[in-house]
Amino acid sequence: MTDFSVIFTETDHKILNSYRQVLDGLADYLGEGYELVLHSLNNLESSVIKIVNGHYTGRKEGSPITDLGLQMLAKTQDEHTDYISYFNKGKHNKNIKCSTITIRGEGGKIIGLLCINFYLDTPFADLLKAYIPPDKQKIVKEENFSSNVEELISLTVGKVRDAVMADETITPANKNKEIVIGLHDRGLFNLKDAVIRVAELLGVSKNTIYMHLRNLKDHQ
Repeated sequence: MTDFSVIFTETDHKILNSYRQVLDGLADYLGEGYELVLHSLNNLESSVIKIVNGHYTGRKEGSPITDLGLQMLAKTQDEHTDYISYFNKGKHNKNIKCSTITIRGEGGKIIGLLCINFYLDTPFADLLKAYIPPDKQKIVKEENFSSNVEELISLTVGKVRDAVMADETITPANKNKEIVIGLHDRGLFNLKDAVIRVAELLGVSKNTIYMHLRNLKDHQ
């Protein structure tokens, strides 16, 4: 019989624990209908170290790995794959679509499992809650899905510049400064050569961009 228990290094513990917030983020994004489970292979008898929406199965932190989990773990090792998706039956004979994803630690050894279980009988109205802005608010976040850095910089500069130019409360002399502040707030200057490209797009020198950034830093 294969023993899937793993002796953890300090790095293994850090890697696995970093997935705790991944579960919280996935739960916030996916909404109702999903049970998310993080298993540690350090102790199979109490392998669940994080669970969200555990009310679906009645499990909690400290619960053991399932028999099917052990079977899936054996399959991932035999077939040299890092994920398996399958359909299953949960408590009360409820249909579930499941995905088991391996988490690897030092030396490439499997140290944990991330399990996503979607309950297929979840009311459609509950699913929609995760994808409709609360109180019918307009979507306020904008994101540039660019294929390269050049496009990302150009699109971001264009959006910020248009917003600043349309703001009549900003004097013409302060327009470029406000554009630089807006780009700074969006973190654009963390990109390599962003200062040079922004200067080109705004028709100013890179020293002007650096001056605005220094002044911004001095007033923070």
